[in-house]
Amino acid sequence: MAITSTDRSLTARLTTITRDATRSARTDDLPARVQGIVSEHEMTGEVLVKLIQILVATIWITLYAVSRKTDAGTSFSPVPYALAAYFLLSAGGLYFALRRPLPAWAVYLSSAVDVCLLMLLIWSFHIQYGQPAAFYLKAPTLLYVFIFIALRALRFEPRFVLATGGFAALGWMALVLVAIFEEGEGTRVTRDYIHYMTSNSILIGAEFDKIGSILLVSAVIALALNRANGFLVRATAEAVNVQDLSRFFDQSVADRIKDTESPLMAGDNARREAAILFVDIRGFTPMSALLDAEAVVTMLTAYQTRIVPIIQGHGGVIDKFLGDGIMATFGAVKKSDTPAADALRALDAIIVETDTWGPDDGCLADLPRGSVNGATTVGQVVFGVVGNDKRLEYTVIGDPVNLAAKLEKLNRTVRSRAVTSALTLRVAIAQGYSPRADLRRLETEYGEVVVLSETLAQKASG
Repeated sequence: MAITSTDRSLTARLTTITRDATRSARTDDLPARVQGIVSEHEMTGEVLVKLIQILVATIWITLYAVSRKTDAGTSFSPVPYALAAYFLLSAGGLYFALRRPLPAWAVYLSSAVDVCLLMLLIWSFHIQYGQPAAFYLKAPTLLYVFIFIALRALRFEPRFVLATGGFAALGWMALVLVAIFEEGEGTRVTRDYIHYMTSNSILIGAEFDKIGSILLVSAVIALALNRANGFLVRATAEAVNVQDLSRFFDQSVADRIKDTESPLMAGDNARREAAILFVDIRGFTPMSALLDAEAVVTMLTAYQTRIVPIIQGHGGVIDKFLGDGIMATFGAVKKSDTPAADALRALDAIIVETDTWGPDDGCLADLPRGSVNGATTVGQVVFGVVGNDKRLEYTVIGDPVNLAAKLEKLNRTVRSRAVTSALTLRVAIAQGYSPRADLRRLETEYGEVVVLSETLAQKASG
């Protein structure tokens, strides 16, 4: 039969899938902190393995204690000793797993010990019940080996699953060989399935089926686990990257990016009724020229650490940091029924906060009192994504943004610390804002402006 191009394409695709599925997930090229998180997941898995082993051992011990004994009354009964040893080894493993990460050799040793205990227990059945060795080959206790194989999947490392399956296959093969070479009454290799089921004879095909099932189950779990481990590594790396990148955005913006149902594209936008707030330190530029770079950054960090929570506490979203300036929006990222009122309350709280800065506030005490200024406006803005396919940014565009920036600079001219437009004040009052009664109103080139807070000098002259 001729091989078509479609056949070759399918074959190539299957080869790629198989190669990707069986390729070991590597963490060597990941940052150390990502590797640390992956290792923590693996160690947590090992603790879970030990806890489940202890639980299983406890259940087996309880069942053995309350069940009716079916042995032939012989003096030797290894079951309680094997169960006790398994429980103690599991408890010891848990102790060490909680104290420090277990090295790979310890995990391999634990798997080998688990399988050895199970195989020794199965081997002892023919002694316990006074039967030929072939008797134990029909013991359903072999099924417990799949519990040990599945437990190793909790480590998210396929090698331990494969190792456990390999130990189990070798252990059962050894038991089969012991039974074959033991000379006992009624023990012989047969091809008769009925005779096999009703006697102590050995059916080689049946034993190969058991060994093959152990190996196949181990391989399938390991293959699935390898793919899952790859997803874990990638997801951990992406989660760390997202966490780091989200620190460059306000949490509301980060949540919006994370929860969007379709890829962000330049031009995505929404028109909103929103308030804009600008906050700035008057005279900071000439002041920073007299300080070293570390002192400037330290002061800005302390200033932003105190101001940003106030803005966010009133529902504001930080749009950007402009040197010593802060631009925030209210109602742009998420719709709000009270954007103007929230913005004015935030501005009032900022003025009150900065008035309290003193010697106990570290480098903030070096800022001249009353040097933090602000302004806010309200109106229709366009909130959307700008940029290109390489670099995107959420931003707000509209007259309220431009006006708020101009009003903030107007503070110096009208000798005020906080101003807003008359329209913004009216809207804020309608939204529940309660202004002071002695507000100063001015006619400016930007229309009627309301002074919310005077400079210290203006207060003194007033």
